Amino acid sequence: MAQRLALIKAKALPPSGSPSLAIAADTVVAIRDVVLGKPRDLQDARRMLRLLAGRTHDVITAVALRVLPEDTITCERSVSHVTFAPMTSEEIDWYAGTGEGMDKAGAYALQGIGALFIQSIEGSYTNVIGLPLERLYPHLRRSGLLPPSPPRGS
Repeated sequence: MAQRLALIKAKALPPSGSPSLAIAADTVVAIRDVVLGKPRDLQDARRMLRLLAGRTHDVITAVALRVLPEDTITCERSVSHVTFAPMTSEEIDWYAGTGEGMDKAGAYALQGIGALFIQSIEGSYTNVIGLPLERLYPHLRRSGLLPPSPPRGS
């Protein structure tokens, strides 16, 4: 699903005659056979957090890169396993009420207050945030958008 959505986003860019690289990404959270997108409302956010509390889930982010004017597309995905700490009903209500996770898959933000409830991450931290930089970096280097190696301090 994440790959399909990332490809749709990348293909939505109109063709261009000038050289460019479009980067599109999409993230989904999956626990067991349930896929969680962004919550519809506060009640949905609470439902998602109850599902995640005390359990391990997968965060899948797909990154699609579209090179123009050649119009070639590359897409790959990154999977991380995130374990939530158990949460009380009060913690779920409080965190959902902050609104921080309302525009995030799974109703939480690792880079914010949501980090309070994360016990462990197996895999890419930046994937959980929504853009696996270790996957993107080699593409940017190959495209000539970054130097072959990071600059060194003086």
